[in-house]
Amino acid sequence: MKYLELFTLLCLMLSGADNPAPPAGKGVKDVKGSCQIWVPENWTPSNENTGSAVLQDSSNAIAVVTSQPGQVFKPLTESMQRLMRIPKDKMFENSVKRIFYQDKIARTLADTNAFSTMVPGKNGTC
Repeated sequence: MKYLELFTLLCLMLSGADNPAPPAGKGVKDVKGSCQIWVPENWTPSNENTGSAVLQDSSNAIAVVTSQPGQVFKPLTESMQRLMRIPKDKMFENSVKRIFYQDKIARTLADTNAFSTMVPGKNGTC
């Protein structure tokens, strides 16, 4: 549950195109500089300018930001959610402002969870 709370916080900090003031933390931009995600201060941005940051080491948490130029942002339809195999209880938000869901569920303690979030950007989807 610790990672769900942490990732929820991270996703809530995701910067949209019309966000007036940046939240506390560090901004991590995608390779083209079109999209940005905010991570807490104790995260370390990648040295390779890949639009990623890690918490402690890559086995704990990784955040990656990418842009999809030209892709119109809109909520996922129910049929698309079924096609993507997103369980209803793992779709946390599906609105005109943000899509946020868990797309991988850890099956064992050695396994990992994964979450995805998307927001409208200046020229497409972030």
